[in-house]
Amino acid sequence: MTDIGKGSLDQGEATRPGVSRRGALSATGLLLAGSATASAMNASPANAAANAVKDFGAVALLDERIANLTVGGKPALGIETDIGVIHAAATARNLGLPCPADMDDLLQNGRGRELLALVKAVKDRPKAAKIIAAGDLQFAPLVTRPEKIVCVGFNYREHAEETNTPVPKAPPLFAKYNNALNHHNGRIKLPTEVDSWFDYETELVIVFAKACKNVSEADALNYVAGYATGNDFSARGLQNITSQFTAGKTADGFAPIGPWLASPKRVPDPNKLKIKTLVNGEVRQDWTTEDMIYNCRHLISYASRCMTLKPGDVMYTGTPQGVIWGQKTPPDQRRWLRAGDVVTSSLEGLGELTVTLD
Repeated sequence: MTDIGKGSLDQGEATRPGVSRRGALSATGLLLAGSATASAMNASPANAAANAVKDFGAVALLDERIANLTVGGKPALGIETDIGVIHAAATARNLGLPCPADMDDLLQNGRGRELLALVKAVKDRPKAAKIIAAGDLQFAPLVTRPEKIVCVGFNYREHAEETNTPVPKAPPLFAKYNNALNHHNGRIKLPTEVDSWFDYETELVIVFAKACKNVSEADALNYVAGYATGNDFSARGLQNITSQFTAGKTADGFAPIGPWLASPKRVPDPNKLKIKTLVNGEVRQDWTTEDMIYNCRHLISYASRCMTLKPGDVMYTGTPQGVIWGQKTPPDQRRWLRAGDVVTSSLEGLGELTVTLD
C-alpha cells in the first residue's frame, strides 16, 4: 500500500469498478480507526497508564471502598459494590474500558477518572461485572510499591502517658520500608533470632492522592486519596536499644495495611473514628482518633514541609494506649506476642485487618 498518511491512493483502488476515490478513503479511515481501537484495547498496563488522562484527585470522589487483591499471583484492583466485590480489570475488559491494573497504578498514575467511569458503567450494565465470591477474596497489601512509608510516634496523649514519654514538641517521624508491607489475613514470621518483645500498634493510615509539598493545615486533607487500617507491628527490644526506631519497625511483614481504602467521601473527618485491637479475641485497644496530639491535618502539613509526599505514599498516624510496651510490669515478665497469636486491628468504616504470627 502506498503512503496513505500523505494523502495518496492506490491506483487499483481508484479505478476498481464501483469504488469511488471518496469511498476508498472512507473505507481506509474505518480500517485505521478499527486498528487504533484494537491497539488501545490490547495496550500494556504501562502504555495504558502513559496514555490515560491523569486526574490525581479523582480517586477521592469514589463512594465505594477499593482494595488490592491477589489474583493469579499478582495484585489486582477490587471494588466493593452493591452486587459484590468486582475484579476491576476483568470487568473493564468486558465493558471495553481502560482500567488501572492495581492500587499503585491507580494512585501513582492518576487514573481515578477511569475508575469512576467503570463504576458508573457497572451500575448501567451489572451483568458485565466480574464478581469475586466473598470466600475467594485474597487481599494483597493495600499498596505494594509506595515511594515512602512515613510513620508517626507517640501521637496519642494516653499512649505517651502510659510509656512515660513527654508530649512531643513536633510529630516524631520515622520510616518503614517496602519489605515490611503485609496484608489482611497475612502472616508475620517473627524474627526471634534478634528479639522476643513483639507488640501491636493499630493505627489509622493516610494514603496520598496528590503530590504534597509545603501545604497548609487548611488544605491538607485535599491531598488524601483515602484512609485504611494499619498495624505498626514492632519489635520493642530493637526499637529501644538505641534512640532510633527503625530496626524495631521494618522487619519483613511489619507493616500490614488494608484491606480497604475508604475515600474522604466516606470519611469526612478522620479524627472522629473508633479504633480497636483484639489479640486472640481479647480487646487490647479501644479508643478514638480524636485523642491524637497532632491531628491528620497537622501531620500532613508538617511532613510536607520536611519532604515531598507523592501519590501512593502512606502515613501511619500513631497508636492509642493499650500496647504491651505500656504495661507497668517489668518487661521480662510481660506476655509479649508470640507464634500462634492472631491480631485483629480495626477502624470505624475501614474494615478489619488480621494477621497471624509464626
